[in-house]
Amino acid sequence: MKVLILSCSTGGGHNSCAKYIEEELVSNNIECQFKDFFDIVNNKAKELSSKIYLSTLGKDGEIFKRVYKIGEAYSNTGIKSPVYLANKLHKKVVYKYIQDNNFDLVIVSHLFPALTLTAINKSYGYKKINFIAVATDYEPCPFFEEAKPDFFIIQKGLEERFINKGIKRESLVSTGIPISSRFVKNAKNIRNEYNIKNKKVILIMLGSMGFGRIDEILNGLLEEKDVKIIVVCGSNKELYNNLLKINNDKLIVLGFVNNINDLIYSSDIVLSKPGGISSTEITVMRKPLIHIFPIPGIETYNTLFFKVRDMSLKCDTKEEIIINTTKLLNDTSLQENMIRNQEKYINRNSAEDLVKLVLEKYK
Repeated sequence: MKVLILSCSTGGGHNSCAKYIEEELVSNNIECQFKDFFDIVNNKAKELSSKIYLSTLGKDGEIFKRVYKIGEAYSNTGIKSPVYLANKLHKKVVYKYIQDNNFDLVIVSHLFPALTLTAINKSYGYKKINFIAVATDYEPCPFFEEAKPDFFIIQKGLEERFINKGIKRESLVSTGIPISSRFVKNAKNIRNEYNIKNKKVILIMLGSMGFGRIDEILNGLLEEKDVKIIVVCGSNKELYNNLLKINNDKLIVLGFVNNINDLIYSSDIVLSKPGGISSTEITVMRKPLIHIFPIPGIETYNTLFFKVRDMSLKCDTKEEIIINTTKLLNDTSLQENMIRNQEKYINRNSAEDLVKLVLEKYK
């Protein structure tokens, strides 16, 4: 068996999910290849897509919010979307790549390749492509219902949300967002590397692009006694450089990291932008969580999913972030309840379960 894993570089979560799937397949001796969808269809489109995504985020994500709301409204009309029609244009080159490389199955962690594969399977003269679509958030995104994979991998508890979008129940597999088993098993305590002794560690994760005005609340957080605060800025060099100017030995500033599992494992509590993948990474590690700085739209839904199940605290203002950080850091019963609910709702073996599905249905 040979598996192609397709993602897109719009935010880091989709690629991270694809790489977790690749890692789990490889550990089970299944031949596979991870590929950015745009590297197959059009490298210029890759750069353009990333620029458009970044431009909609701005300082507070307000433009993205409006675009997302328009997408939701259009999605509810049932009319074939321009997103589907645009990705349909890539069907010949994607089909050729799959056939030339003899892939038996495609797994996608992004809407765009899912729509292209759907167009291929609807077209005369093309062999059917077996494919699985992974939902990387805690809500079906607009136009996801236009994709027609063999299976959708979704979070348990979201079945009715997907069915209400017109997706058939029998295609839903509720094993959760895939995080590789090695993510948890290989995590190690790295407090000594940062000379952290007898301190509580607050980890702040701002996503791959360092979204959110953390510099405006750090002074309040740094007033906490006996703490170390680790801020991961991602690729946001401006934020990274600004935070380096803060002269406080309680603060550790990092850029883009490749060991986020070690950092989560070594922390007492985590403050994170509510990306679907980052939220799952934290909760499979069973860490008390505060959601901050959601990009309006899908991340608003992510926050709500976790909040109503008592798996995280939600903050709407800078003041709430500071108050809730102090509260969670010092309330062990609140921490324990949060972790119990994470164990109840978030499947730590999600990637293993996806591999079992692949072997059962396609081997």
